[in-house]
Amino acid sequence: MLKLYRWPSDDWHGIGAEMPSEIIWADLLNATDEEKQFVERLLGIRVPSEESLSEIEASSRLIFDHGTLYLSSPAVRLTEDNEAEITPVGFVIGPRVLVTVRFAGLPIFDDIGKRIGSDDSLENGMCVFASLLEAMIDRGADVLEHLGTRVDQLSRGVFKGGLVRTQRAVRSSRRMREALENVGELADRLAKARDVLLGVGRIASFAGDVGSEWVTASSKKRLEGVSKDVVSLSDYETRLSDKIQLLLDAVLGFISIQQNELFKILTIVSVVGVPPTILVGIWGMNFRHMPELDWTFGYPLAWLAVIASGLLPLIWFKRRGWFD
Repeated sequence: MLKLYRWPSDDWHGIGAEMPSEIIWADLLNATDEEKQFVERLLGIRVPSEESLSEIEASSRLIFDHGTLYLSSPAVRLTEDNEAEITPVGFVIGPRVLVTVRFAGLPIFDDIGKRIGSDDSLENGMCVFASLLEAMIDRGADVLEHLGTRVDQLSRGVFKGGLVRTQRAVRSSRRMREALENVGELADRLAKARDVLLGVGRIASFAGDVGSEWVTASSKKRLEGVSKDVVSLSDYETRLSDKIQLLLDAVLGFISIQQNELFKILTIVSVVGVPPTILVGIWGMNFRHMPELDWTFGYPLAWLAVIASGLLPLIWFKRRGWFD
């Protein structure tokens, strides 16, 4: 789909050999070959493919060629299952027109598109580009705040006994598994947010420096503001990452403690069962001359000896504090 902002019609087929001067933004969303060729012909640019936009090396993401900026950055989209996925976004910026290339619907692009008709500060494509980056930063800040709230909630549950408060091992194991899954989900979303912040910061700095000959003073100031916001959010993201790592270590530590408790129980059971087994084995041997066979109270005494041999280890474990 091709959408031309500040063009009165959704039909672009009637446009001639030159891009009308009122158009400042051409948004390509899962564009067809015909739409790509139309934009390339009118602006004299090349529309990057999804594969080229997904490349991670800086030389492929930051290009200044014949007065045109070719930039790319990852963005996050939500699937129908509310799962966060990384999707590449391309920006082709000239002195007047911005071309965006994307392969997934992103609400921030729609929000900026609604402002095009009423916001006079959006003078050209670079102004739209700066507004898009500011919206991505605002969205990233909201995501980090949400992740910070979830990290605090999980931290309270982990460090205030919520994982091991129950006496049932099955419930405790389920809570630990859920906590581990939540920590993994938070770490994954934080990693995606970090990728977006780094990408936005990189293209904002590059666009402000390389395209300085036709970047207006206001747009340059806004791009510098974006770079500063990225630095601030990156510091906050680093603190969140440290807290998540601490939570991961804590959950794994509680799992290790629970395993030690299980091994302790198995040790007690095995040790308590050894002395009675030895006594029963001795008195169960078929020898002709065994003094205990002629004892009048041999049977009850044998029972007392078996019970006492099982109780003595329990008393010893109790005095050692194993049941606390």
